[in-house]
Amino acid sequence: MIRRSIPTWLFIALAVAGVVVLLVSYELLSQRQTRINPKQTTIPSFEKLGDGVKRMFARQGSEENPKPAMFWTDMRATLWRLLFGLGVGVLASIVVGVMMGAYRWIEAPLSPIVMFLSKIPPTGMMPIYFAIAGTDQRMFTSMVALGIFFSMTQAIYQSVRDNVTDEAINKAYTLGASESEVIYEVIWKQILPNVIDCIRAQIGPAMIFLIAAEMVVSDAGLGYQIRMQSRVLNMNIVFVYLFVLGMIGVVAEYSLLWLRHRMCPWFKGA
Repeated sequence: MIRRSIPTWLFIALAVAGVVVLLVSYELLSQRQTRINPKQTTIPSFEKLGDGVKRMFARQGSEENPKPAMFWTDMRATLWRLLFGLGVGVLASIVVGVMMGAYRWIEAPLSPIVMFLSKIPPTGMMPIYFAIAGTDQRMFTSMVALGIFFSMTQAIYQSVRDNVTDEAINKAYTLGASESEVIYEVIWKQILPNVIDCIRAQIGPAMIFLIAAEMVVSDAGLGYQIRMQSRVLNMNIVFVYLFVLGMIGVVAEYSLLWLRHRMCPWFKGA
């Protein structure tokens, strides 16, 4: 029946079985393609993926001038751009979204603009970012921050309007709270779980925007390396980088879930 619970051991066993089936299917497909074309690199075997990992961590430069491995250079560039852009976008969207939900005179002029701009794909606005911010760190920050700003601002604004009742605000005023205390103690604490969930939902889009920008203009980063390696069909490196991107998303997802559990123990969301 729908939503009937199953034992925990069975759930874990089925989850592991799903991953094993996927990996075995991939290896069988790789072997089939290799039999058709022994020189194929589009679907590398696990052995070739291991060779790709070795290349990623191989020493760069010379004995006199050693450089970090390719993986660490790309990882550092991408993570810095992602975290900085997310930080700017999240902070801006929280401030604007809460203000729109709290004050009608702010909501009135901004809500149609935010709603309209949230419907424009940020990747389609890349030429504008190039023209205004150039092609350095400012462009990547703009791409990620503005890419998530409009949709997240709208989500936070709707959360304030839907989840914070007028009765709770009026009760706080009756007890002598100031405007800033109402915003922090009533509005902010009420919507905090939803804000964390909004950030969770924006991790994937932010990574899409960043990787797209790195593929176009960057000289370092995961997106840049994926583009360069795919040109010469080094898919054993491309697949590993895609796996790394997935792991970044998984770590961010569970980190935010842990943060929500610690900061909002009363919240019983998914």
